[in-house]
Amino acid sequence: MEKPTRLGLVLKGLALVIVVGLVAYPLIGVIGTSFASQTDIIKSNGLVLWPDHPNLDAYRTAFTGGRVTRALFVSIGVTVIGTACSLLATIGMAYGLSRRGIVGGRFILMTSLFTMLFNAGIIPNFLLVKELGLYNTFAALVLPTMVSAFNLVVMRAFFMNLPEELYDAAKVDGAGDFRTLIRVVLPLSKAVIAVVGLFYAVAYWNAYFNALLYLGDNDKWPLPMVLRTFILQGQALDTAAAGEAVAPQQAVQMAVLVIAVVPILLVYPFLQRFFTKGVLTGAVKG
Repeated sequence: MEKPTRLGLVLKGLALVIVVGLVAYPLIGVIGTSFASQTDIIKSNGLVLWPDHPNLDAYRTAFTGGRVTRALFVSIGVTVIGTACSLLATIGMAYGLSRRGIVGGRFILMTSLFTMLFNAGIIPNFLLVKELGLYNTFAALVLPTMVSAFNLVVMRAFFMNLPEELYDAAKVDGAGDFRTLIRVVLPLSKAVIAVVGLFYAVAYWNAYFNALLYLGDNDKWPLPMVLRTFILQGQALDTAAAGEAVAPQQAVQMAVLVIAVVPILLVYPFLQRFFTKGVLTGAVKG
Protein backbone atom coordinates (compact mmCIF):
# COMPACT_ATOMS: atom_id res chain seq x y z
CA MET A 1 0.00 0.00 0.00
CA GLU A 2 1.41 3.36 -1.01
CA LYS A 3 1.97 5.93 1.67
CA PRO A 4 -0.08 9.11 1.23
CA THR A 5 1.89 12.04 -0.14
CA ARG A 6 2.34 15.25 1.77
CA LEU A 7 0.01 17.01 -0.67
CA GLY A 8 -2.63 14.35 -0.10
CA LEU A 9 -2.38 14.75 3.67
CA VAL A 10 -2.68 18.53 3.33
CA LEU A 11 -5.76 18.23 1.12
CA LYS A 12 -7.39 15.76 3.52
CA GLY A 13 -6.64 18.01 6.47
CA LEU A 14 -8.01 21.02 4.59
CA ALA A 15 -11.19 19.13 3.70
CA LEU A 16 -11.61 18.05 7.32
CA VAL A 17 -11.17 21.62 8.56
CA ILE A 18 -13.77 22.86 6.05
CA VAL A 19 -16.29 20.19 7.07
CA VAL A 20 -15.75 20.87 10.79
CA GLY A 21 -16.09 24.60 10.17
CA LEU A 22 -19.36 24.15 8.30
CA VAL A 23 -20.72 22.11 11.20
CA ALA A 24 -19.32 24.24 14.01
CA TYR A 25 -20.22 27.67 12.60
CA PRO A 26 -24.01 27.44 13.03
CA LEU A 27 -23.64 25.66 16.38
CA ILE A 28 -21.34 28.37 17.72
CA GLY A 29 -23.71 30.99 16.31
CA VAL A 30 -26.69 29.46 18.11
CA ILE A 31 -24.84 29.26 21.43
CA GLY A 32 -23.38 32.77 21.07
CA THR A 33 -26.75 34.29 20.18
CA SER A 34 -28.36 32.63 23.22
CA PHE A 35 -26.00 34.61 25.47
CA ALA A 36 -26.22 37.87 23.50
CA SER A 37 -27.93 41.13 24.33
CA GLN A 38 -30.22 43.06 22.00
CA THR A 39 -27.33 45.36 21.09
CA ASP A 40 -25.12 42.40 20.13
CA ILE A 41 -27.87 40.88 17.98
CA ILE A 42 -28.53 44.12 16.10
CA LYS A 43 -24.82 44.72 15.63
CA SER A 44 -24.25 41.20 14.21
CA ASN A 45 -27.41 41.17 12.05
CA GLY A 46 -28.98 38.37 14.05
CA LEU A 47 -26.20 35.79 14.41
CA VAL A 48 -23.71 36.41 17.22
CA LEU A 49 -20.58 34.29 17.33
CA TRP A 50 -19.04 36.02 20.33
CA PRO A 51 -21.29 38.40 22.32
CA ASP A 52 -19.75 41.60 23.65
CA HIS A 53 -22.22 41.68 26.54
CA PRO A 54 -22.87 38.02 27.48
CA ASN A 55 -25.69 37.31 29.93
CA LEU A 56 -28.09 34.56 30.99
CA ASP A 57 -31.28 36.57 30.47
CA ALA A 58 -32.44 34.32 27.60
CA TYR A 59 -32.16 31.18 29.73
CA ARG A 60 -33.89 32.84 32.68
CA THR A 61 -36.71 33.91 30.38
CA ALA A 62 -36.96 30.43 28.82
CA PHE A 63 -37.23 28.68 32.17
CA THR A 64 -39.61 31.26 33.67
CA GLY A 65 -43.21 30.09 33.70
CA GLY A 66 -42.40 26.39 33.61
CA ARG A 67 -43.38 25.60 30.03
CA VAL A 68 -39.87 24.77 28.82
CA THR A 69 -39.00 23.05 32.11
CA ARG A 70 -42.10 20.89 31.93
CA ALA A 71 -41.45 20.02 28.29
CA LEU A 72 -37.85 19.16 29.13
CA PHE A 73 -38.90 16.69 31.83
CA VAL A 74 -41.51 15.18 29.50
CA SER A 75 -38.86 14.65 26.82
CA ILE A 76 -36.45 13.12 29.32
CA GLY A 77 -39.11 10.76 30.66
CA VAL A 78 -40.35 9.71 27.23
CA THR A 79 -36.78 9.18 26.00
CA VAL A 80 -35.66 7.13 29.00
CA ILE A 81 -38.80 4.99 29.28
CA GLY A 82 -39.25 4.69 25.51
CA THR A 83 -35.64 3.66 24.93
CA ALA A 84 -35.82 1.06 27.70
CA CYS A 85 -39.07 -0.40 26.34
CA SER A 86 -37.78 -0.37 22.77
CA LEU A 87 -34.55 -2.10 23.73
CA LEU A 88 -36.38 -4.79 25.69
CA ALA A 89 -38.81 -5.45 22.82
CA THR A 90 -36.10 -5.33 20.14
CA ILE A 91 -33.70 -7.60 22.05
CA GLY A 92 -36.47 -10.14 22.69
CA MET A 93 -37.65 -10.19 19.08
CA ALA A 94 -34.13 -10.18 17.63
CA TYR A 95 -32.99 -13.05 19.84
CA GLY A 96 -36.07 -15.13 19.03
CA LEU A 97 -35.78 -14.49 15.29
CA SER A 98 -32.06 -15.27 15.31
CA ARG A 99 -32.57 -18.83 16.51
CA ARG A 100 -33.24 -21.63 14.05
CA GLY A 101 -36.46 -23.58 14.14
CA ILE A 102 -38.66 -20.81 15.55
CA VAL A 103 -42.25 -21.48 14.46
CA GLY A 104 -43.52 -18.55 12.40
CA GLY A 105 -40.18 -16.76 12.69
CA ARG A 106 -39.83 -16.07 8.98
CA PHE A 107 -43.38 -14.72 8.77
CA ILE A 108 -42.77 -12.38 11.71
CA LEU A 109 -39.48 -11.21 10.18
CA MET A 110 -41.07 -10.56 6.78
CA THR A 111 -43.94 -8.73 8.44
CA SER A 112 -41.47 -6.52 10.29
CA LEU A 113 -39.51 -5.81 7.11
CA PHE A 114 -42.75 -4.97 5.32
CA THR A 115 -43.24 -2.02 7.68
CA MET A 116 -39.98 -0.51 6.40
CA LEU A 117 -41.59 -0.07 2.97
CA PHE A 118 -45.26 0.48 3.75
CA ASN A 119 -47.32 1.79 6.66
CA ALA A 120 -51.00 2.16 7.39
CA GLY A 121 -51.02 5.95 7.05
CA ILE A 122 -51.68 8.84 9.38
CA ILE A 123 -55.46 8.57 9.67
CA PRO A 124 -55.63 4.78 10.33
CA ASN A 125 -52.85 5.11 12.89
CA PHE A 126 -54.66 7.99 14.59
CA LEU A 127 -57.94 6.02 14.69
CA LEU A 128 -56.14 2.98 16.10
CA VAL A 129 -54.46 5.00 18.85
CA LYS A 130 -57.77 6.66 19.70
CA GLU A 131 -59.71 3.38 19.81
CA LEU A 132 -57.07 1.83 22.08
CA GLY A 133 -57.57 4.69 24.54
CA LEU A 134 -54.07 6.04 24.07
CA TYR A 135 -55.04 9.47 22.77
CA ASN A 136 -53.63 12.32 24.87
CA THR A 137 -51.44 9.93 26.87
CA PHE A 138 -47.66 9.60 26.98
CA ALA A 139 -48.01 5.97 25.91
CA ALA A 140 -48.99 7.25 22.45
CA LEU A 141 -45.47 8.64 22.10
CA VAL A 142 -43.88 5.24 22.74
CA LEU A 143 -46.07 2.30 21.72
CA PRO A 144 -46.71 3.17 18.02
CA THR A 145 -42.96 3.38 17.33
CA MET A 146 -41.60 1.05 19.98
CA VAL A 147 -39.86 -1.37 17.58
CA SER A 148 -37.89 -0.19 14.57
CA ALA A 149 -37.55 -2.80 11.82
CA PHE A 150 -34.11 -1.48 10.92
CA ASN A 151 -32.83 -1.78 14.48
CA LEU A 152 -34.42 -5.23 14.72
CA VAL A 153 -32.54 -6.42 11.64
CA VAL A 154 -29.24 -4.99 12.90
CA MET A 155 -29.54 -6.67 16.29
CA ARG A 156 -30.75 -9.96 14.79
CA ALA A 157 -27.75 -10.05 12.45
CA PHE A 158 -25.42 -9.45 15.38
CA PHE A 159 -26.96 -12.28 17.40
CA MET A 160 -26.75 -14.64 14.41
CA ASN A 161 -23.03 -13.91 14.01
CA LEU A 162 -22.22 -14.98 17.55
CA PRO A 163 -20.45 -18.39 17.59
CA GLU A 164 -22.96 -21.24 17.61
CA GLU A 165 -20.72 -23.09 20.06
CA LEU A 166 -21.70 -20.59 22.77
CA TYR A 167 -25.36 -21.54 22.42
CA ASP A 168 -24.51 -25.25 22.39
CA ALA A 169 -22.35 -24.92 25.51
CA ALA A 170 -25.12 -23.07 27.33
CA LYS A 171 -27.61 -25.77 26.33
CA VAL A 172 -25.26 -28.51 27.59
CA ASP A 173 -25.03 -26.69 30.92
CA GLY A 174 -28.80 -26.79 31.19
CA ALA A 175 -29.49 -23.14 30.43
CA GLY A 176 -32.79 -22.27 28.81
CA ASP A 177 -33.31 -19.60 26.19
CA PHE A 178 -33.92 -16.82 28.69
CA ARG A 179 -30.86 -17.69 30.78
CA THR A 180 -28.74 -17.99 27.63
CA LEU A 181 -29.84 -14.56 26.55
CA ILE A 182 -29.07 -12.98 29.93
CA ARG A 183 -25.84 -14.80 30.79
CA VAL A 184 -24.26 -15.39 27.37
CA VAL A 185 -25.68 -13.19 24.61
CA LEU A 186 -26.17 -9.81 26.30
CA PRO A 187 -22.68 -9.56 27.85
CA LEU A 188 -21.22 -10.05 24.35
CA SER A 189 -23.63 -7.57 22.75
CA LYS A 190 -22.86 -4.36 24.61
CA ALA A 191 -21.69 -2.60 21.44
CA VAL A 192 -24.79 -3.28 19.36
CA ILE A 193 -27.09 -2.57 22.32
CA ALA A 194 -25.38 0.80 22.82
CA VAL A 195 -25.71 1.65 19.12
CA VAL A 196 -29.36 0.64 18.89
CA GLY A 197 -30.10 2.37 22.20
CA LEU A 198 -28.54 5.57 20.89
CA PHE A 199 -30.64 5.35 17.73
CA TYR A 200 -33.81 4.92 19.78
CA ALA A 201 -32.89 7.68 22.23
CA VAL A 202 -32.20 10.21 19.48
CA ALA A 203 -35.44 9.26 17.73
CA TYR A 204 -37.53 9.66 20.89
CA TRP A 205 -35.81 12.89 21.87
CA ASN A 206 -36.31 14.54 18.48
CA ALA A 207 -39.78 13.15 17.71
CA TYR A 208 -42.56 15.70 17.54
CA PHE A 209 -44.96 14.32 14.94
CA ASN A 210 -46.55 11.76 17.25
CA ALA A 211 -46.97 14.47 19.87
CA LEU A 212 -48.59 16.68 17.24
CA LEU A 213 -51.04 13.91 16.33
CA TYR A 214 -51.80 12.25 19.64
CA LEU A 215 -51.45 14.92 22.34
CA GLY A 216 -54.25 17.44 22.65
CA ASP A 217 -53.06 18.87 25.97
CA ASN A 218 -50.31 21.47 25.60
CA ASP A 219 -49.05 20.71 29.11
CA LYS A 220 -48.01 17.25 27.92
CA TRP A 221 -45.98 18.50 24.98
CA PRO A 222 -42.35 17.37 24.77
CA LEU A 223 -39.55 19.80 24.00
CA PRO A 224 -39.61 19.37 20.18
CA MET A 225 -43.22 20.56 20.12
CA VAL A 226 -42.29 23.66 22.11
CA LEU A 227 -39.46 24.26 19.64
CA ARG A 228 -41.85 23.90 16.73
CA THR A 229 -44.45 26.32 18.05
CA PHE A 230 -41.99 28.82 19.49
CA ILE A 231 -39.26 28.92 16.84
CA LEU A 232 -40.86 27.82 13.57
CA GLN A 233 -44.30 29.31 14.12
CA GLY A 234 -43.04 32.36 16.03
CA GLN A 235 -45.38 31.99 19.01
CA ALA A 236 -44.24 33.61 22.25
CA LEU A 237 -43.63 31.63 25.41
CA ASP A 238 -45.52 34.19 27.52
CA THR A 239 -43.19 33.55 30.43
CA ALA A 240 -42.46 37.06 31.68
CA ALA A 241 -44.39 38.66 34.45
CA ALA A 242 -45.98 42.05 33.95
CA GLY A 243 -43.41 44.82 33.83
CA GLU A 244 -40.49 42.39 33.88
CA ALA A 245 -37.71 42.92 31.36
CA VAL A 246 -37.14 39.93 29.11
CA ALA A 247 -34.31 38.89 26.84
CA PRO A 248 -34.49 39.45 23.08
CA GLN A 249 -36.86 37.08 21.32
CA GLN A 250 -34.13 35.70 19.07
CA ALA A 251 -31.83 35.05 22.05
CA VAL A 252 -34.62 33.16 23.83
CA GLN A 253 -35.26 31.07 20.70
CA MET A 254 -31.59 30.11 20.53
CA ALA A 255 -31.55 29.35 24.26
CA VAL A 256 -34.47 26.92 23.85
CA LEU A 257 -32.66 25.34 20.91
CA VAL A 258 -29.51 24.89 23.01
CA ILE A 259 -31.56 23.31 25.80
CA ALA A 260 -32.95 20.82 23.28
CA VAL A 261 -29.58 19.91 21.77
CA VAL A 262 -27.24 19.76 24.77
CA PRO A 263 -28.63 16.58 26.48
CA ILE A 264 -27.97 14.41 23.42
CA LEU A 265 -24.54 15.98 22.97
CA LEU A 266 -23.71 15.06 26.57
CA VAL A 267 -24.83 11.44 26.14
CA TYR A 268 -22.95 10.71 22.92
CA PRO A 269 -19.35 10.82 24.30
CA PHE A 270 -20.17 8.05 26.78
CA LEU A 271 -21.42 5.79 23.97
CA GLN A 272 -18.88 6.74 21.31
CA ARG A 273 -16.55 3.78 21.82
CA PHE A 274 -19.48 1.35 21.72
CA PHE A 275 -20.90 3.17 18.72
CA THR A 276 -17.68 2.82 16.72
CA LYS A 277 -17.27 -0.84 17.63
CA GLY A 278 -20.88 -1.63 16.81
CA VAL A 279 -20.74 0.08 13.41
CA LEU A 280 -17.49 -1.68 12.48
CA THR A 281 -18.85 -5.04 13.60
CA GLY A 282 -21.97 -4.57 11.48
CA ALA A 283 -19.89 -3.51 8.49
CA VAL A 284 -17.59 -6.56 8.72
CA LYS A 285 -20.01 -9.27 9.78
CA GLY A 286 -23.34 -8.02 8.45
